Amino acid sequence: MSKMIPVEGHKNLFRDENTNAIVCQDTNGYQDYIALRDKNKSKQEQMDDMKKEIEELKSLLNNLASKITS
Repeated sequence: MSKMIPVEGHKNLFRDENTNAIVCQDTNGYQDYIALRDKNKSKQEQMDDMKKEIEELKSLLNNLASKITS
């Protein structure tokens, strides 16, 4: 296992000594990010479903209106 060197000024960031990569060790922050991302994805899916339903309702109303006026 390679040594992880703390990044100055960042308590959750570490540099991998072998690869020189910066690694974030903030698991709580990551879990919060994942939860927020999933929540936003769910909200977007709900919005997309509502848009489809509104379009369907508009189409049905237009069909009904055209039958009434003809």
